[in-house]
Amino acid sequence: MNKVYPSAAAALDGIVKDGQLMAVGGFGLCGIPEALIDALQASGVKGLTVISNNAGVDGFGLGKLLATRQIKKMISSYVGENKEFERQYLSGELELEFTPQGTLAEKLRAGGAGIPAFFTKTGVGTIVAEGKELREFDGHTYVMERSLLPEVSLVKAHVADKSGNLQFRRTARNFNPNVAMAGKVTIVEVEKIVETGELDPDQVHLPGIFVHRIVLNTTPEKRIEQRTTRKA
Repeated sequence: MNKVYPSAAAALDGIVKDGQLMAVGGFGLCGIPEALIDALQASGVKGLTVISNNAGVDGFGLGKLLATRQIKKMISSYVGENKEFERQYLSGELELEFTPQGTLAEKLRAGGAGIPAFFTKTGVGTIVAEGKELREFDGHTYVMERSLLPEVSLVKAHVADKSGNLQFRRTARNFNPNVAMAGKVTIVEVEKIVETGELDPDQVHLPGIFVHRIVLNTTPEKRIEQRTTRKA
């Protein structure tokens, strides 16, 4: 089974559709699948519900899809770096499901592990728990959270072999493994592809069983979200 595709557009072809539930890896602008996001924008699909820790920034990352109005709803933890996101949400043009960051990660991990729901203390007594089942364990109240099973997951990794085994680079690992596990179809953008067997099995961060398509992007922009400098 050939998992390597010649371009991001080819990797998305026949997979992405209007109205899908989609998960996208990354934290801020770190570890985002830049080429796949650009190809998704070019595809013209719309009405997407996107699961991602945040929505990029204005003009980059998922911010590009907000600008073209291809996203109808975000399931996110933090959205404070994007003025267009703020504008659309406050004007009622964009739906938002705020989710605590750890809960969001666990919703994806649980989905990938075949766990339909779990209980957590996070959000109990707040708007997060409204309308959800509460249960007592050992004298403490927990809220039930449903796992997430996106139809498509877009992921960024550093290296893949041709079987889809992945290595992530430092903090770019962030949400990407959980996003990859949860997707019914997972498409991965990498900076290097090696032959199957070249990766030390002990250094594989995510096994290829979770990966369906791979695309090579050797020169991602890797834009810095907030550049802070000081005098020498």
